[in-house]
Amino acid sequence: MQQVLVLYYSKNGSIKEMAKIIARGVNSVDGVEAKIRTVPEVSSKTEVGEKNIPDEGDMYAELSDLENCNGLILGSPTRFGNIAASLKYFLETASPLWLNGSLEGKPASVFTASSSSHGGNEATLLSMHLPLLHLGMIIMGIPYSLPVLSTTQSGGTPYGASHVSGENHQNSITDDEKKICFAQGERMAFLAKKLSDK
Repeated sequence: MQQVLVLYYSKNGSIKEMAKIIARGVNSVDGVEAKIRTVPEVSSKTEVGEKNIPDEGDMYAELSDLENCNGLILGSPTRFGNIAASLKYFLETASPLWLNGSLEGKPASVFTASSSSHGGNEATLLSMHLPLLHLGMIIMGIPYSLPVLSTTQSGGTPYGASHVSGENHQNSITDDEKKICFAQGERMAFLAKKLSDK
């Protein structure tokens, strides 16, 4: 069984919901399963440590989750057109995997959400590619052969799924955004399976 790690950080719930839809897309492919993990929030109170296991929700990721996956789908809210600090911090602990090349040749993909349509979604997605490229991963996008990518009036880019949540996070994930999320998971599952067969 091939395993795709859906790794995310979510502050207001949109990214978490997208991760679940993406995981359904992964799980729709025979022989591939999604493993959903999150990361703890980075705190300015450095003397206070986070528990190893969250009180509720998805488990926190460990480097072994990254090392042992056959593919990675990474999700972060936009933070001024950049990846959120909590997810960035986790990736910065992956130096041992970079040094031994554990992630080289594995496929990776990204997704995001922002509160406005010009809130930096595409910049965030592109910024998320950078650490993945340093780790030697193969970046997977979403092709325009997926018709909804050309017709969506909400989120969705060739760089990865996206969502526009609204200023007060009042916008639910649209049907178009859900289709793009599902397709991204499904596409990653096929690619991870194909690359793992070699």
